[in-house]
Amino acid sequence: TTLFRSALYLHALIHLKPHEPAIRFETEEERTSMFEKILTAVMVATLISLPISASARVKKGHTQKGVASYYHDSLHGRKTASGEVYNKRIASAAHKSLPLGTKVRVTKLSNGKSIVVRVNDRGPFVKGRIIDLSRRAAKDLGIINSGVAKVKVEVLKVPKRRRR
Repeated sequence: TTLFRSALYLHALIHLKPHEPAIRFETEEERTSMFEKILTAVMVATLISLPISASARVKKGHTQKGVASYYHDSLHGRKTASGEVYNKRIASAAHKSLPLGTKVRVTKLSNGKSIVVRVNDRGPFVKGRIIDLSRRAAKDLGIINSGVAKVKVEVLKVPKRRRR
């Protein structure tokens, strides 16, 4: 919200109409370029000042319950958030906030069946869902036909943080 307010303020400064602008630009391109530079600087400053996210502090044993779904086959071969190529034949998962590389056990609540996957992507971006599984993981868990299932996600191993 602070970032959004800063961006609006800067936008207003650059686009002042009633009086002479605080900054004169020869062309619309110069004005747009300056706005983009200022906005980028504000975003970088905001990101640098943010505390370490809660996802970076998650511990082994952390659990979450919710709905799991699985990736559509059309995503096979595309890059994931980790930079890896998504392979529907390998058990993997997408999670909104767990650190990439985290190993989790996903247990289907209706029958107790579980699988272990590594988080290598971000998602799911559907309200109410907590994890997206690769096709292989969904098949092993038995959710291909239904498409979704209520699950428990348990963190087994969190990757060590890299120093900057």
